[in-house]
Amino acid sequence: MKNSAELKRNWFETKEKLKIKFVKLTDNDFIFVEGRQTEMMDRLQRKLGLPKEEIQKIISDII
Repeated sequence: MKNSAELKRNWFETKEKLKIKFVKLTDNDFIFVEGRQTEMMDRLQRKLGLPKEEIQKIISDII
């Protein structure tokens, strides 16, 4: 996945694209706290039932 600064800079757009792609995701699933990205990734992994690597690839492809 791209670095956290780039992800943070593009987060609103990335989050909206992910919500379109995965309609069961909510704003609460995307709570992004600097230095705690792992928690957000764990939430997305549980909700989508996908491996963390696949979620990282999806996010990287969107950015």
